[in-house]
Amino acid sequence: MSTVQEVAARKAGTVAFHRAVPRLARDPLGALVGFAEQAGGEVVRVNLGAFRPFLVSDPADVQHVLRDNAANYTRDGKGMLWRSVKRLFGEGILAEGQVWAASRNTLQPLFTARKVDALVDGLAASIDESVARLDEPARAGTPVDLGAELSTIVCGAIMRVLFADKVTVPEALRIVNAQNTIATAIVFRLVVPFVPNGVPMPGDRPFRDAVQQIDDILLPIVRAARERGDEGDDIISTLARAVDAQGRPIDERQARNDTVAMFATTTETTFGVLTWLWPILQAHPEVAERLYEEVDRVVGDGPITRAQLGEMTYMKAVLEELLRLYPVGWLIPRVTVADDVVGGTRIPAGADILVSPYITQRLAKVWERPSEFDPERFSAARSERHHRYAHYPFGGGPHVCLGQHLFYLEAQLIVATILRRFRFQVADPAIPEPQVAASLRPKAKVELTLQPRDAAS
Repeated sequence: MSTVQEVAARKAGTVAFHRAVPRLARDPLGALVGFAEQAGGEVVRVNLGAFRPFLVSDPADVQHVLRDNAANYTRDGKGMLWRSVKRLFGEGILAEGQVWAASRNTLQPLFTARKVDALVDGLAASIDESVARLDEPARAGTPVDLGAELSTIVCGAIMRVLFADKVTVPEALRIVNAQNTIATAIVFRLVVPFVPNGVPMPGDRPFRDAVQQIDDILLPIVRAARERGDEGDDIISTLARAVDAQGRPIDERQARNDTVAMFATTTETTFGVLTWLWPILQAHPEVAERLYEEVDRVVGDGPITRAQLGEMTYMKAVLEELLRLYPVGWLIPRVTVADDVVGGTRIPAGADILVSPYITQRLAKVWERPSEFDPERFSAARSERHHRYAHYPFGGGPHVCLGQHLFYLEAQLIVATILRRFRFQVADPAIPEPQVAASLRPKAKVELTLQPRDAAS
């Protein structure tokens, strides 16, 4: 730390235990946003007893942690929050150092813009098949569970184009259900992260059972691919022949860990985020009508092409705004390696850091009317510009999510395909509250009644 920094650096303000705990118990997400707002976006420490993380919310400070000085802010498995996450994903793409670098180098070529763009035809065909199956409940006027239907649509597309059908759709849906169990079971550990893993906690048994269910499905598939020496360019075949930093084949456990991580990365964000879209569109009919108009004008009656996705600029703005309000990866924990100064605040080595897209993307100092849904924020015509890290739903820096380009293409395809075929009515017009879990998800089920557009016209 330089002399200038030493003079300028200050001690972080603290949210006292007696204020922090009751507010977090009542409304965890609202409390965290409130702590950041009351601190004026400056780094603030939250006193939770044995766990006292630093909350970093200002976009410039987020950039410092995630990108500019990323080497000092690690996903250390010894960090209190990372201990819980690593119980599912283990070492691999979510690790640090050479293990992470080897996994990243293996998997990144599968997610380049050029590679993902080449998947559009396959994604579009699978999505069209899945959405067509909704014709029957639509004509019968039977409500559908949107979350379940989106899971089926996403799994059908991703298993085909990225997993080469090595994982069947029924198997994929069983993994999704297991991941849903894990996401909620892990909350107990997230709330009291200082409790050692050896101490029993509520949620531990469902967590273990769900991890076992995932392993029962994926491990035999991973083993078979490794034994065959698969040459395909799908995720499992790629990991089956992957090597570590020394050029040696990675072990079975790392191949399993990265398969699980890639399954979650390529599925959960899409159906998680899109579940919120339909209640929001019902609450904002002018947005829905602009989307219908854009889809009809750009796509027409033919198959959806990659070029057409690029022309659906309003839909892209809607998705960006949806991600601003409901980032699935809502919490990004880090652990400091050495002392540092963030936004003028001293941060000691070994400290737990909480960075959250959900918080930054709802700060009043960053966004006008932050709680309102307004896709025009992301229109080319809007003159206001924001800091690069005012909106970072896929993280940032060297650990930015590999699947972000895939999300935009797949989400556009799903929304456009549904809107081409159906009008819709949400059973409960209230926009679901977010549920705190390992990943952000709607607290309530969303049910839709669909009406074929040919019948509505």
